[in-house]
Amino acid sequence: MSRRDYYEVLGVGREAGDEEIKKAYRRLALKYHPDRNPGDHGAGDSFKEATEAYEVLRDPNRRAQYDRFGHAVPGGVGGFSFDFGGFDLSDALQAFMRDFGNPFGDIFGGPRGGRRGGRMRGSDLRVKVSVTLEEVAEGTEKKIKFRRLAGCEACGGTGAKKGTTPTTCPVCKGAGEVRRVQQSLFGQIMNVGVCSNCQGEGNIIEEACPECRGERRNEREETVLVKVPAGISSENYIPLKGKGNDGLRGGPAGDLLVYIEEEEHQIFERRGDDIYCNVPISYSLAALGGEMEIPTLEGVHNLKIPPGTQSNRIFKVKGKGLPHLGRRGKGSELVRTIIWVPTSLGKEEKQLLEKLSRFSEKEKMEPGKSFVKKLMKLLGE
Repeated sequence: MSRRDYYEVLGVGREAGDEEIKKAYRRLALKYHPDRNPGDHGAGDSFKEATEAYEVLRDPNRRAQYDRFGHAVPGGVGGFSFDFGGFDLSDALQAFMRDFGNPFGDIFGGPRGGRRGGRMRGSDLRVKVSVTLEEVAEGTEKKIKFRRLAGCEACGGTGAKKGTTPTTCPVCKGAGEVRRVQQSLFGQIMNVGVCSNCQGEGNIIEEACPECRGERRNEREETVLVKVPAGISSENYIPLKGKGNDGLRGGPAGDLLVYIEEEEHQIFERRGDDIYCNVPISYSLAALGGEMEIPTLEGVHNLKIPPGTQSNRIFKVKGKGLPHLGRRGKGSELVRTIIWVPTSLGKEEKQLLEKLSRFSEKEKMEPGKSFVKKLMKLLGE
């Protein structure tokens, strides 16, 4: 099934600012919130769709990727995809509460009415990885070491000392929340609040685990192998789903966001998928023309230099740039010629240049004769 455009989902234009996007999402989220539409699966799907669109468009990096590639890179590249979907209703509710709180908790109640003891998604982590221009051209794999909060192995994530188990809170009976019914002009209203005895956990730890001190998670070092697709740039990041911090109370883990940082190259300058470089050429080659070897990311390439080439002339070599990310083809290499002037001359070289200088002066008085032909005659060509 095709997915709707995120801007269409929120009802905003592509030029919409952050505040307009936030207001549009809040309006839709309040309309389709599960606590306002109990048992309505269609409303739940609309709530998830609006939240998914908001989560992408509120983030400048993710929004830039979506504007460029849409929902996903066609076919993926080296296992790399920009698909932004994949979270469930619980994740959508957590995202809504993060920015807007819980406007329905005091009226509708229910297990989603603001209970702190529910599943909570873990936070995302960010790391940077450096890549060379050659690695961008070919694609590569990078081994990354990072630290994350993961379920404590000593207590199995219960937070209780080994050999003991948490006990059910006697006040809320494991619900993590306390409900109170009040009379009003409109009838009975149920207020739901976090249980103060267990702080919304639903259980009480008598003896805390000495390793995690009852936090259920502790920090550990992990290593992942990241596939870096060809053509990627410093504007991109690679999301590794589920590699962030573990969630609380059995909630899903966050993501590891691998940001790309390109190293400066000694020869080439990158501009989009094209690369630029300056190449010195001799005066005689510039005047007479010929072929010369130029560096490329793939090795050496022979470039034809026409007679009369001037300094700062740019030659475009198609297909010698960087691969287009997510599609076929490559950019170009643009070569700027710089006339090379020797800092010291030998006796013979000096004599040849003096003769050339006399020919140059004569050329001004004899415009009908070819300067290049004279130069070739002088050099014995």
